[in-house]
Amino acid sequence: MAKIVVDGTEVEVPAEYTLLQACEVAGVEIPRFCFHERLSIAGNCRMCLVEVKGGPPKPTASCAMAVKDLRPGPNGEPPVVLTKSPMVKKAREGVMEFLLINHPLDCPICDQGGECDLQDQAMAYGVDSSRFAENKRAVEDKYIGPLVRTSMNRCIHCTRCVRFSTEVAGVPDLGAIGRGEDMEITTYLEHAMRSEMQGNVADLCPVGALTHKPTAFHARPWELAKTEAIDVMDAVGSNIRIDTRGREVMRILPRTNEAVNEEWISDKTRYVWDGLKTQRLDRPYVRVNGRLAPATWQQAFDAIAAKVKGTNGKRIGAIVGDLANVEETFAFKQLMGKLGSPNIDCRQDGAALDPSLGRASYIFNPGIAGIEEADAILLVGTDPRHEASIVNARLRKRWRQGGLKIALVGERVDLTYPYEYLGAGPESLAELTGNGTFADVLKGAERPLVIVGQGALARADGAAVLSLAARVAVAAGAVKDGWNGFAVLHTAASRVGALDLGFVPGEGGLGTVAMTNPGAQDVVFLLGADEVDVAPGTFVVYIGTHGDRGAHRADVILPGAAYSEKSGIYVNTEGRPQFANRAAFPPGEAREDWAVLRALSEVLGQKLPYDNLFALRAALVEAHPHLGRIDQVEPVDASTVAALAAVGGATDKAAFVPAIRDFYLTNPIARASAVMAECSALRLGGTAVAAE
Repeated sequence: MAKIVVDGTEVEVPAEYTLLQACEVAGVEIPRFCFHERLSIAGNCRMCLVEVKGGPPKPTASCAMAVKDLRPGPNGEPPVVLTKSPMVKKAREGVMEFLLINHPLDCPICDQGGECDLQDQAMAYGVDSSRFAENKRAVEDKYIGPLVRTSMNRCIHCTRCVRFSTEVAGVPDLGAIGRGEDMEITTYLEHAMRSEMQGNVADLCPVGALTHKPTAFHARPWELAKTEAIDVMDAVGSNIRIDTRGREVMRILPRTNEAVNEEWISDKTRYVWDGLKTQRLDRPYVRVNGRLAPATWQQAFDAIAAKVKGTNGKRIGAIVGDLANVEETFAFKQLMGKLGSPNIDCRQDGAALDPSLGRASYIFNPGIAGIEEADAILLVGTDPRHEASIVNARLRKRWRQGGLKIALVGERVDLTYPYEYLGAGPESLAELTGNGTFADVLKGAERPLVIVGQGALARADGAAVLSLAARVAVAAGAVKDGWNGFAVLHTAASRVGALDLGFVPGEGGLGTVAMTNPGAQDVVFLLGADEVDVAPGTFVVYIGTHGDRGAHRADVILPGAAYSEKSGIYVNTEGRPQFANRAAFPPGEAREDWAVLRALSEVLGQKLPYDNLFALRAALVEAHPHLGRIDQVEPVDASTVAALAAVGGATDKAAFVPAIRDFYLTNPIARASAVMAECSALRLGGTAVAAE
């Protein structure tokens, strides 16, 4: 630690800190445009100038000088930094004057207005007139894809977007051409950006040069109500903020959570909001003479009751979809229990995950942040770039720090970092239980990490593959005191929470695949389950939000609430319960899913014992206390992994297939989104191919 005096306040900071960071520790805010804590230092904008006493007789860029580079005073006194001296004030005003020479007067029509760093700093350091009379430079706007809108006249060349694309996203699409006044930020030959995280560049832009194209000219920031929520587009559980105007969701932005998503979100998370208002189910429907017809809630409930009351409980099944929260899943399980049905499942894809084997057998044990501690990583049947973009960004972040070897067993995919390809299927994985090139790397690592994807588990021999992966982890020494390097990477937001609740077949019960076979069940309830095909002849009750596959197959449709329209708990892939607040209200006659289940239970004569969400949540937490400890990952028994490794089983020779083929169209909300459809078409059309 080093001592430094900032504006008369002495603070102790790590010697590696920049002066800008040291000033912030002292409680002094330093203006900046190019500096960002998660990006490399560029030193472009010079807005962060400070005066170093005893240093050169000119201002110093505080982002580019470290505390350890300062000289102490003549008698060993701590270095002194001044941030409010006349020299600093004059220098910053001069920099601001330079920045505004070519900046257009777009504030009244700029989408960044109200959230613009340049606007804010101009209030503090700008002057009321300019000494420059030359014409402003003009730069042609660039096409960089359907998500980010460009107004390059406003660009101040901070290069944040370039550094993010290259360093964090790992898809170096953006760069600078030209010198001096002719410098421009652009993509190569103006093709679309290819990253699944490109929307973050618009958040990073300190001016209005890059803005969000889907939300352009829709609303001003001060018009929007802001609600903290959790993303459900994947199982990462990214912390988000949903901005609404009236009943309509206008945009989705990231919130900072160092343990989960840092401050990034994927493009699907960010731009799926237009799918929340299209193809919505806003009233009940009942199939009459082969066609779905609008009905009242009572008519829909009566149709269900007429079918269920004459059906044996063992001929009734229930499947939970990928977007359900924990409360409604808990209510769903209780209702099925009252109906006497052991046929319940939360694994739409048939993944071989069994909660009876212990929680450590199905969660991402080291945690997402724990990736940064790993020194050898094995990916099994997963494509993290498309299954969990934020996790992939963590993997790339760790790779950039150096000293990391990564290998893949499964289909060759384009990740944003180099890896060693070991093979396509279980045979290649089995070789790692012995000795070999990468097996030795794993054994020689201090903290090896084995990441198993759903592509390896959603197959007939999935249980044997999971056991084999656990055997590899145990053989490599990945499970030991202080480190559990066995990680299951989920793709469904509801999956871990439902497994925690035990929403899997009971004794003699059927799983998803068996339930959907011809003649297997008389009645099947689908709670937002749109990725399954129920065989003809089965009476299907669909509780959901969109006119997707589940609704098309249904005999009765009960309209539910989307994730933005209800509060609830979601458990992410690392087993972290997180709370999402309600940002809007369901359309028309749609109701929150738990309320639909509660009303249905009364009609079926199996009334659930709670009348409001708080009572339901209290019952949930009483039955599963760890779900009430929000944002805390419950410690697990690591010996579970060794027990899993001992399960064994026969594997076949078929290659692992990625769980996600089209990143942009993985759930009903995404498939209803015009923006996601455009992104998917662009990717499939070959214009925006994956990175090499």
